[in-house]
Amino acid sequence: MSDESRYDAGMAVRREVLGDAHVDRANARKTDFTEGFQDFITRYAWGEVWTGDGVDRPTRSMLTLAILAATGCEDEFAMHVRAARRNGLEPERIKEVLMHVAIYAGVPRANTAFGIANTILSEEEPG
Repeated sequence: MSDESRYDAGMAVRREVLGDAHVDRANARKTDFTEGFQDFITRYAWGEVWTGDGVDRPTRSMLTLAILAATGCEDEFAMHVRAARRNGLEPERIKEVLMHVAIYAGVPRANTAFGIANTILSEEEPG
């Protein structure tokens, strides 16, 4: 895949998973200093990893949530809770991911992640 097509594929998936509003905000905040990083994550995180055929998007979301919670990446975790819901992941599945984090990465990390996820899930409209 060419760099240009990898970027285009990555941008399409990034918009599908994170939503246009988030991607538009990220693009609007680009500077000369951050532009290369934004290009890098679009090409490789989104254009390579998230476009892969190995697992479906809900599973990819579960993996991402577990890694972000376990490593304490709270801002990214919050963003990916929203993305997981957009990918069709039910709150019960998110809870199960965080229970695994509690056992394998520690209760404090999971406790923080449960608090973040609970806030985000509580903001969703019922129904």
